[in-house]
Amino acid sequence: MLWSLIKILIFVVLVAALTLGAGYLLETEGGIQITAGGTEITFGPLESVIAAVVLLVGVWIFLKLASLLVAVLRFLNGDETAISRYFDRNRERNGYKALTEGLMALASGEGRVAMAKAAKAERYLQKPELTDLITAQAAEMSGDTKKAEEVYKRLLKTDTTRFVGVRGIMKQRLAAGDTETALKLAERAFAIRPKHEEVQDVLLKLQAGNADWEGARKTLAAKLKHGTLPRDVHRRRDAIMALSQAKDILDEGKSIEAREAAIEANRLSPDLIPAACMSARALIEQGKKRPALRILKKAWEVQPHPDLAAVFAELEPDETPEARLKRFQLLFAIHPEHRETLLLKAELNIAAEDFPGARRALGDLAETDPDARVLTIMAAVERGEGASDDVVKGWLTRALSAPRGPQWVCDSCNNIQSEWTPVCTNCGSLDTLSWTTPPQAEISMPAGATMLPLIVGDPEPEPVEEPETETPTLVEVLDPVVEEDVVEAQASDDSETASDEADKDKLENVTPR
Repeated sequence: MLWSLIKILIFVVLVAALTLGAGYLLETEGGIQITAGGTEITFGPLESVIAAVVLLVGVWIFLKLASLLVAVLRFLNGDETAISRYFDRNRERNGYKALTEGLMALASGEGRVAMAKAAKAERYLQKPELTDLITAQAAEMSGDTKKAEEVYKRLLKTDTTRFVGVRGIMKQRLAAGDTETALKLAERAFAIRPKHEEVQDVLLKLQAGNADWEGARKTLAAKLKHGTLPRDVHRRRDAIMALSQAKDILDEGKSIEAREAAIEANRLSPDLIPAACMSARALIEQGKKRPALRILKKAWEVQPHPDLAAVFAELEPDETPEARLKRFQLLFAIHPEHRETLLLKAELNIAAEDFPGARRALGDLAETDPDARVLTIMAAVERGEGASDDVVKGWLTRALSAPRGPQWVCDSCNNIQSEWTPVCTNCGSLDTLSWTTPPQAEISMPAGATMLPLIVGDPEPEPVEEPETETPTLVEVLDPVVEEDVVEAQASDDSETASDEADKDKLENVTPR
């Protein structure tokens, strides 16, 4: 701004000087006389002023022509000049125009057009960090993965674009199913930009899928540090990985380390059922039953689960069924109306051979919420109370086509698993398994299942009484029914075999004529 002010002052001074000079010439009597080669040229006052102006204009034009000539010579020599800057600006305008058109074509899904526009922009701009990315994405859109990979590899050569190249090749390897290479690329991308959320998620998923729990816990800590994961979610997932790490240690035979890892997993997330079970078992092995009991009670308060009941039974493995039923009242009192409590109470009563108590404990679950477990318990109750085989078989028949009840179900893909795992075996999602009743499919049952009640008979109606008690083992109660079916089948097979042997003897005794 100061320089602009100086130039304005100089212009004003020059105009003032020219005005004073012109006024002085107009006021003088004579003029200007020029003698050249014996020839005299005389200018009056007005002509002198005009001649001075023309002279100044001529000098200005001469200087401009001279500077233009110098600029042309420098342009031809390759130096930067006003002419080169003009052509540069023109190329830049055309290049950015082609780049804009390429981005619009990419957004519109026209991969081939985007690649052509990117190539044109590259010719004008000479900036591969801008155009290579469009070319790579357009090539992927067009299905030319080889071309895209070539471009991503070019991006690896520059520091500013190396992350983009690594990420692009990583996504290609993931799409191709090459998880081993994708894991290495994800680790490299994470090292370049540890705050990138997508790279964090991909790396965490690959590490969990590869059972690299130590590395996964470090990645999880980085997500917490950079604010891409809530603290409560971090604690739960860190507990899941600690539990998985404990299982791996247990498989290797390092029992002490496994116990410590399981206890650490339970400390991080007390409501995680598998961690509570493993931690309680580790404490039971050490003879620390009171801490194990506290862990099981705390987990049962969050959600009653059969695995927790099984570990609770392991606290006193040699007790009688009656003593076990009495000891389990501690759990029953926490959630007395919970479905799992009622089922567990009924099973424990069956183990104690208190079949009316088991019926009262089960309540109306057989009518309101029947599943395979409820109906099997009802079959055991009927058998224990001396009902006919047709009644018992009727309940078992209903159990064949009934829902299986709560199971480990993936929240992402609804895949059902028999055991809890940190990663879904179907979709590979981390920490998505929850103990819940899976959605029932709208399909018809097999013809055999619908015909079985007609063959073995329907269950007879029975009175519904109030709830009370339960336990797991039903095999001993149902064994007589199964044994009768096996005996009948064997008797049928024996009779058929005897008949075949008699026919064979008759044929051998026939004398040919």
